[in-house]
Amino acid sequence: MSSETVTVAAIQTILTDDTATNIARLDQLVRQAQATQGAQVILMPELFSGHYFCKTETAENFSRAHRVADDPAVRHFSRLAAELSVVLPVSFFERDGPHFYNAVAIVDADGTLLGVYRKSHIPDGPGYEEKFYFRPGNTGFQAFETRFGTIGVGICWDQWFPEAARALMLKGAELLLYPTAIGSEPDDPALNTAQMWQRAMQGHAVSNAVPVIAANRTGTEGTQHFYGASFIADEAGTIIQEIADNQTGVISAQFDLAALRHRRAAFGFFRDRRPELYGDLTSDQ
Repeated sequence: MSSETVTVAAIQTILTDDTATNIARLDQLVRQAQATQGAQVILMPELFSGHYFCKTETAENFSRAHRVADDPAVRHFSRLAAELSVVLPVSFFERDGPHFYNAVAIVDADGTLLGVYRKSHIPDGPGYEEKFYFRPGNTGFQAFETRFGTIGVGICWDQWFPEAARALMLKGAELLLYPTAIGSEPDDPALNTAQMWQRAMQGHAVSNAVPVIAANRTGTEGTQHFYGASFIADEAGTIIQEIADNQTGVISAQFDLAALRHRRAAFGFFRDRRPELYGDLTSDQ
């Protein structure tokens, strides 16, 4: 059996509300991931250019959005991807004419923009009032063929939906990556969803025989605390690397994509699917 090894990494950090500061901080951590851990695919948190602004419905926050070609983070990390020969999914607030999206630009290891994924599931609740800002994504679920394997990317709330993970796998994904901004619940301070959040994605790993990489922010922004818990799970759903709350850092793991393809085939999850029985999954009932 031939080997197709890839080293993936997740970054967790405290973020300021200054774009230049955050880009410089993530630049340093991406360089660290590549230089010290040999990372080839490196995941940063959701909307890392500033504080998580969706806590409130504030019209001035629309000024944070940019076209993909003009976004400072996308421009910077496209150059860095080419310099370091790494794949970088870059989360940003996208403006497309009069429409606004929570999006990820997929940058290949030569700096090429492979495409943009727009968040499909948009939450709306206390502290996470994203429907005020973002239209539901219209890109569908996509798998992007990069220099270091085919990756599927979902964004935060997407990660709670098993249908999204399976759709990414059916598109050919070999790794599932989820940039995230999640933490405390303003209407229920006693609720800590960190373990639930991890378990949901561990289930995606098990039922699709695929590694899952999740990168969250950490630290307190106003009254909201982001609990970190960024992790990498292997194809058995076992968390093999994790970053604790309030810690900044990089975690990484190496996977053999060829061996994973054989494992998926042997488990028969895709052989034994019965899509003709799944009509209720596409019903509004």
